Amino acid sequence: MDAAPTAPPAASADDEIVYESMPCIRIYKNRVERYFGSEFVAASTDAATGVASHDRVISSNVSARLYLPRLDDSAAAKAKLPVLVYYHGGGFCLGSAFNPTFHAYFNTFAALANALVVSVEYRLAPEHPVPAAYADSWEALAWVAGHAAGDGDEAWLVDHADFSRLYLGGESAGSNIAHHMAMRVAEEGLPHGAKIRGLVMIHPYFLGTNRVASDDLDPAVRESLGSLWRVMCPATTGEDDPLINPLVDGAPALDALACDRVLVCIGEGDVLRDRGRAYYDRLTSSGWRGEAEIWQAPEKGHTFHLLEPHCDAAIAQDKVISGFLNR
Repeated sequence: MDAAPTAPPAASADDEIVYESMPCIRIYKNRVERYFGSEFVAASTDAATGVASHDRVISSNVSARLYLPRLDDSAAAKAKLPVLVYYHGGGFCLGSAFNPTFHAYFNTFAALANALVVSVEYRLAPEHPVPAAYADSWEALAWVAGHAAGDGDEAWLVDHADFSRLYLGGESAGSNIAHHMAMRVAEEGLPHGAKIRGLVMIHPYFLGTNRVASDDLDPAVRESLGSLWRVMCPATTGEDDPLINPLVDGAPALDALACDRVLVCIGEGDVLRDRGRAYYDRLTSSGWRGEAEIWQAPEKGHTFHLLEPHCDAAIAQDKVISGFLNR
């Protein structure tokens, strides 16, 4: 008599998938597998642009890669440059200031804008759930501002930073972070009284239970973004948590935003397009006394400029951002 078939072994907790967005990431109950965004490239001087970069450890949790444009002569070597403190995107769970995509982007952008860029490396969820990213990002901003009196341990900031032109920026989740940093500056201020001149919001990752037209551009992606948020921030109240929906009733009022100027960049084909537009509309009607502008890339989707950095729309967007930093 043949032996009775044995039952397959029960799936272990390690095999229970909590969230996945392939081919980028798969999150199991007890581990995370990242397939995109965690590659490392060393700091260097870029042969094509002459932009130099180097890395700084800020604390046990936070570090940054700084980018300095080529200084060709003695006058340029003494020049003070606008400073962009930048938070990378990746849904709070992907990406790195040290990966090839962002490294290549800032080698090109720092040269175009003639700006000193501080690209922040913060801890990623779900291993370090939101709000860890906000805490790390604030620590990095405070470290940068700590050089505003003309001293500090980072020579590039001491020698070349124009703290009257201090900007915050980011794309996707990084844009979300940049917004919250500007709101926290309004509450707490920065070392040496440093001020934020402007905020660059590229394809901001904001959600909400209210429906907007761009939700229907790709319902599956839109649903995935909601699921992603709940995994990244387990303590969240959902899509109307003020951390992910700054326009919800009870969120801090936008008229307190601690900067003089805001640029919102959106993509016509991005499911988050109308969330970014709603942010711009609410800001400009809030009583905030600054100046805001919005720019839309025709037909393009979310963070297209990182996927197609040489396309016409990406070049145009970079020129808009560069112009914003230099006005």
